[in-house]
Amino acid sequence: MIKKKVGVIGAGSFGTTVATLLSRNADVVLFAKYESQVIEINEKHSNRGYKLPENIMATGDLSLLAEECQVLFPVVPSAGFRTMMQELSQFVGPQHIIIHGTKGLDVQFDQSKPLKFLSKDEIYTMSEVIRYETSVLRVGCMSGPNLSREIMAGLPAATVIASDFDEVIKIGHDLLSNPHFFVFGSHEIKGAEFAGTYKNIIALAGGMVAEKKLGKNLEALLITRGLREMINFGNAVGIHEKAFLGTAGIGDLIATATSENSRNYNFGRRIARGEKMETILEEEQEVAEGVRTLKIAYLLSNFYTINAPITKMLYKVIYEGYQLDAAIKYLMNYPYSTDVDF
Repeated sequence: MIKKKVGVIGAGSFGTTVATLLSRNADVVLFAKYESQVIEINEKHSNRGYKLPENIMATGDLSLLAEECQVLFPVVPSAGFRTMMQELSQFVGPQHIIIHGTKGLDVQFDQSKPLKFLSKDEIYTMSEVIRYETSVLRVGCMSGPNLSREIMAGLPAATVIASDFDEVIKIGHDLLSNPHFFVFGSHEIKGAEFAGTYKNIIALAGGMVAEKKLGKNLEALLITRGLREMINFGNAVGIHEKAFLGTAGIGDLIATATSENSRNYNFGRRIARGEKMETILEEEQEVAEGVRTLKIAYLLSNFYTINAPITKMLYKVIYEGYQLDAAIKYLMNYPYSTDVDF
């Protein structure tokens, strides 16, 4: 039996969105890092400019969250995900179910030191981190085209709950489904996680194309060639291409790479205006996961010699100050031999 309360860890934009979706079907305990957020949610029933249902209660106590909630939805930036799981591990056990909503990868290396390569053995998905750091067995992920502003505005959307366990998929479906929000199920959990991560890289490029006013034809080309690169990366880490052809793959890619409601898309637009990466990162309140993922993908492509011209050009533009116009010219003249070869 699942307890009536469901926990969400992370009170950022997407964590708040997930909590609001869950509140239609269950009472929600939302973990917020800052006491000011806890007070605002509990006393004013609001967070980040959104009015929240009264059956969402906030707490800054992970032990309370784990005690009251059997099902937990962690939605925190990938860079801090492992640390958060280490803190949570003492309070959770095999009786818990964890379905994360973080679209990023975990890498255990000193990022301050020069590094040229990364292998798949040095990269972990969030579900792998959960299994490594806790004794929780039933793990899943939430992935797909889930732009927070649209969902909070009541616009129709869908997501994918991916897990090795049918039970987790069903629980995720029952907790999240409503007339405006459809939930698909999948057993391709690593594929869903990897697709949700890599599409943020293409979203960076999508923002650049939009800011340069290069048109829908190039936007479509970027998305289709970006999908090709996503599949190349997936194959390198042992994921079949079919994992990228559904809602969590091409669906999320289209939404994130074309929408002004996407943080990564807007980051790309600012780069195209000539702003520096460091300045944008300092000013943004929430993380654009694609910036960190881009570095990981670049190092991975070097190790496996992956055919990934978009990823490599983006890395040069964002991390090395390469001229965007020159990068676009290079990509437009890149010698693709065939269109679809998988």
